[in-house]
Amino acid sequence: MSRALDLLVTGLRHVARPRLLTVKEPQVARAEFERMARLAFRSSPYLCHIQDRAGLDRIQCGRCAPGKIVLFIHGGGYIAGSPKSYAPMLGRLSLLSGLEICAPDYPLAPEHPAPAAFDAAVAAWEHLIASGYAPADVVLGGDSAGGGAALALLSHLCRKGTPPAALFAMSPWCDLTLSGDSLTRNADRDPFLPAARIRELVGYVLPPGMEAADPRISPLFATFPDCPPVLLHYGETEILFDDCRRMAARLRASGAAVSEDVHPTAPHVWHLFDGWIPEARRSLCDIAYFARMSL
Repeated sequence: MSRALDLLVTGLRHVARPRLLTVKEPQVARAEFERMARLAFRSSPYLCHIQDRAGLDRIQCGRCAPGKIVLFIHGGGYIAGSPKSYAPMLGRLSLLSGLEICAPDYPLAPEHPAPAAFDAAVAAWEHLIASGYAPADVVLGGDSAGGGAALALLSHLCRKGTPPAALFAMSPWCDLTLSGDSLTRNADRDPFLPAARIRELVGYVLPPGMEAADPRISPLFATFPDCPPVLLHYGETEILFDDCRRMAARLRASGAAVSEDVHPTAPHVWHLFDGWIPEARRSLCDIAYFARMSL
């Protein structure tokens, strides 16, 4: 572990995690995430961030391969985050991969509970296909809750017989039934996410009548026929460790070629801290290579 990562983990444990334990309203958490992003996430020079005619955010940095694209679903527990706050990391990923990134600004809970994020992901996919992209021209990606939404979209597309070229996910949240042992085993080890509040978060996301095991929100219970290659990044100390580990096993059981990069100490979605810790850049390079080689 680098000295920079050690300092980041200490800072998250003593500043960010206590704040997540005490913030009362999802809307407050949302505003604080955007403020933190402006202060902590380092952008690449010459980043181009625009909205297309369908209102989808398009992010690129440097020369990008024509006719190829990454559809990325951002994280934030379905209550926070935006393409704007994720633009620094996505710009770096675009620069490293030579690929344009499309990132839908999906409606957030609790104002827009599930399956709002899934529906927005499907709509974004359909827009790309209608714009002339073939399924094999698109790599899906996402982190945390967005990683779960991307995997739910992957299942939907596999069942339709129109799978993308590949998928990558960073610390995906795959199981809103909260059945993973790591929610208790890593409750004290995770330097960032407070396990004590995750059931409350599920309450914000799920509307009355929707089961937590619905594959649109918990892809751990989805099916993936004829699944393309998948790359998963996650940390051993995360409360979501078992979500990721079990997701990899389920995908392999479907016949998918699954690669896992499991970091022993890095926090939840450490990739966001590119420019601060070397581990983030190395991991983004790995994802960029995977995405580029999949197209």
